[in-house]
Amino acid sequence: MNEEKAHLAGLSLSELADFVKEFGEPPFRARQLFHNLQARRLRDFDEMTDLPKPLRARLADRATPATLTVESRYISEDGTRRLLMRTHDNLPVETVFIPEERRDTICFSSQSGCPLKCDFCLTAQLGLLRTLTAGEIVEQIIIALNDAYGVSVEPPRGTNLVAMGAGEPMLAFEPLMQALRVMADKEGLFIVPNRVTVSTAGVVPRIRELATTLDRPHLAISLSAPTNELRDRLMPINKRWPLDELMRACKDFEKSLKAGERFTFEYVMLDGVNDSDEHARQLAKLLNRYNLKAKINLIPHNPAESLPYLPSSMERIESFKRVLAAKGLHAFVRRPRGRDIYAACGQLAARRVNAITQLPIVQRA
Repeated sequence: MNEEKAHLAGLSLSELADFVKEFGEPPFRARQLFHNLQARRLRDFDEMTDLPKPLRARLADRATPATLTVESRYISEDGTRRLLMRTHDNLPVETVFIPEERRDTICFSSQSGCPLKCDFCLTAQLGLLRTLTAGEIVEQIIIALNDAYGVSVEPPRGTNLVAMGAGEPMLAFEPLMQALRVMADKEGLFIVPNRVTVSTAGVVPRIRELATTLDRPHLAISLSAPTNELRDRLMPINKRWPLDELMRACKDFEKSLKAGERFTFEYVMLDGVNDSDEHARQLAKLLNRYNLKAKINLIPHNPAESLPYLPSSMERIESFKRVLAAKGLHAFVRRPRGRDIYAACGQLAARRVNAITQLPIVQRA
């Protein structure tokens, strides 16, 4: 791909209007183009037959609707799909599609790799390769929906988005928010911020900025330790923004929530590391000190051969949950999805798995 070409998947309708104006085209051409890109989820100008052929040729000279290519596609025994893609500069991007009874959830990446070095996360071993563009973020959603349902087919269920794939979303804040604005447009994908959750390891300045943002997504904080000593080891970002500073930012964010709205703490359960009843009491003390009313997701660790951790037993998790409940905190156990294809939380590291789980792409991505 010519890197100088405009990547149209990441442009809003008004930005597309400015773009086609350079060709001497009227504004309705931008609406047609946006509809083709976002609502119909087309990734080739030749398929946009409502646009004049000469215009399609001129667009192809200056722009591209798609830059990601699907390298591998894996389907879990539980129906979860992992799509391993490549950017134009040959960097890995992974997206996970999770079908559920009432909705589908797409877990997308904000970066190729990740710079945060969380000790229990396989993605951390990649390091940061590059922050993704708004167009690359939007494209992940388009590709995942097309893979599951086919091009131009409206999903039969609602779609939720989670910025919990590879990367730290708050370090990709500008392209992330641009992508969310594009996807929220009712003339396109129409996935509104209320159906989006952004998960952060604790980039405090961006949490505060998100609190002041209109039409913002939901927030989830990856916590995974109740003390600075333990969190420094598991999540080195804690050395930059320790727990008290993070909790103060969370409290400020909580003040900005609407009635009945809550944010989430995520706690990865590591066997013998952070899962004792004493750890639960320490966690309750931390959150109650700041009177935080957040929901707590307890996530059994998703193991990998190169990681020195095992998931807590369900008995241990339930005991941890009971301690939190006794302290007035609401905790939920999140069921892992796609472990067998390295699609679960913390497992995204561009891994290829046994070919028996790798199926041919039968639909155009």
